[in-house]
Amino acid sequence: MSADAIAALRAGESVILPTDTVYGLCAWAEGNEPTERLYALKGRDARQPSALLTADLEALSACLPELSERDRAIVRALLPGPYTLILSNPSGRYRWLTGTNPDAIGIRVPELPAIAAQVVAAVGAVTSTSANEPGGPNPREVGDIPAELRDRVGAIVDVGPLLGAPSTVLDFTGPEPRVVREGVAPSAEALARVADALR
Repeated sequence: MSADAIAALRAGESVILPTDTVYGLCAWAEGNEPTERLYALKGRDARQPSALLTADLEALSACLPELSERDRAIVRALLPGPYTLILSNPSGRYRWLTGTNPDAIGIRVPELPAIAAQVVAAVGAVTSTSANEPGGPNPREVGDIPAELRDRVGAIVDVGPLLGAPSTVLDFTGPEPRVVREGVAPSAEALARVADALR
């Protein structure tokens, strides 16, 4: 199952992977074409950003070597975990997944199920968005994913039911942190951890 997903990603196809929150629709993040195919498959507006997801912090650092010391401290305080962090992207990397603002990038380093971690580690990084229709319910199980998505992806990694609530999204690009979405992890607790890390 993991080999099929790795091969599909490397071929530019989208795959469905479990995360620590919900099932994600993912594409290889290297080069714009796999992400553009993912957006077309989901019907996602190209102006909407998606997250850059890696299996561990080392891979994230390799993808975004220009992260500031402040942002690195924030990352270490919260990841791996059920958060999407919006950070400054000074070199404008991965423009095909940043939507209308290439100066900022959303990142995810979830506590992935082992098989999903193997898949993501094998390709380095993926573009990730929830495996649903735009605005649709968050998929807790593969059966919750619309059939038109399931039928058109290159592979599906099914590990059974997940939490079913999305990641908490926090924006650290401004002078003060901003809660973009309250998700499965309390934002107040996350912001307290970040404040401690930055002291």
